[in-house]
Amino acid sequence: QVQLVESGGGSVQVGGSLSLSCAATRLTFGNYHMGWFRQAPGKIRERVATIRPSASITTYADSVKGRFTISRDNAKNTVYLLMNSLKPEDTAVYYCAASTMSTMNVVNFWGKGTLVAVSS
Repeated sequence: QVQLVESGGGSVQVGGSLSLSCAATRLTFGNYHMGWFRQAPGKIRERVATIRPSASITTYADSVKGRFTISRDNAKNTVYLLMNSLKPEDTAVYYCAASTMSTMNVVNFWGKGTLVAVSS
């Protein structure tokens, strides 16, 4: 079955950087919009960043614009999220997602998540 496996999470201090990766298996990767979502304790899951199959268009939540960068390598079936200038409010479990919809309002496949903890 399709698997999305995130890696790269961990603990970092305020202002630091982390890079997340999500490797897809058994997925026709180049046909899917990919995205990163996050869920903080006691909050609903929110969309952080998305990228089109061709990587031609990316979108970001206002809260991460200018700090996070999403990218993908279709040859490696991998999507990345580079996170700079991290803030305590970025603390959350980050999930990789694949969707046939550009809005990603419906997600076809989810990863299991990786924890990012930002401390002051």
